[in-house]
Amino acid sequence: MHGTPRPPATPARALSAMDHLIAAHVIGQQELARRLGLNVTDLTCFGFVLEAGDDLLTAGDLAARAHVTTGAVTGILNRLERAGYVTRRPDPTDRRRVRVAAVPEAVTRVEAVYVGHYKRLTDLFSDYSPEELAVITDWFTRATDLAHEYLEKLNRNDPDEEC
Repeated sequence: MHGTPRPPATPARALSAMDHLIAAHVIGQQELARRLGLNVTDLTCFGFVLEAGDDLLTAGDLAARAHVTTGAVTGILNRLERAGYVTRRPDPTDRRRVRVAAVPEAVTRVEAVYVGHYKRLTDLFSDYSPEELAVITDWFTRATDLAHEYLEKLNRNDPDEEC
């Protein structure tokens, strides 16, 4: 259904829609994490491990992506390992570091929980033209970059001034 008429929008309406999307996904992530026996932070970190694929992350890589301390990531990895989601492997180039690998059976469990939702999202994306998908992808990418930049500002205790 490419070329489907779209409702009128303003920046304020787009921000409101984004806030509703984020809220729905935060609540959804909490429920998915609960069903998998994890908390949201641990599930998010497992997602980073999955995204890395065969390019196994170090604990430091994971801490940076999750915006947590290396001490906190140790606790996360301990919980994920105990729950059977990850294993730690020695880094082949540096004995002091370990790499984090996903357990295949855990990957299957997580994929089973997400498959229905991702199919619905894929179906939704098919309603958009390639040009519209390019705009959506660009917006997601740029908004993610802005969110990370703002998180860094917050971590430096340097939030933007209020209007």
